[in-house]
Amino acid sequence: MTAVPILPFSKTRRVDDLLFLSGELGFAPDGTIPDGIEAQTRNCLDRIKTTLAGEGLGLSDVVSCTCFLTDKADFAAFNAVYAEHFADPLPVRTTVLSGLMIEARVEITVIAKI
Repeated sequence: MTAVPILPFSKTRRVDDLLFLSGELGFAPDGTIPDGIEAQTRNCLDRIKTTLAGEGLGLSDVVSCTCFLTDKADFAAFNAVYAEHFADPLPVRTTVLSGLMIEARVEITVIAKI
């Protein structure tokens, strides 16, 4: 298990009728990060759903996603899991190949309409 330091940023921030969520990594409920991209993507989206629910929102309120992957070979598997969680009208999305903190393979940040 990797210890994650406390960092100087907010998990969420409301601005007018928008809710911005900081990026989520694929941590499991026990604090570990599983090996596979599918599990990490599901964990990211579950964490996002939980945060949104705490604000009275759901994935259907998400208008924009920015997704970071560490390996372009993971794109198809990531996309398949992502597609299971979002319905029309789909949020706009940017997917970037990037290095991430710790052993995470994916990070997702969203903006939702309140």
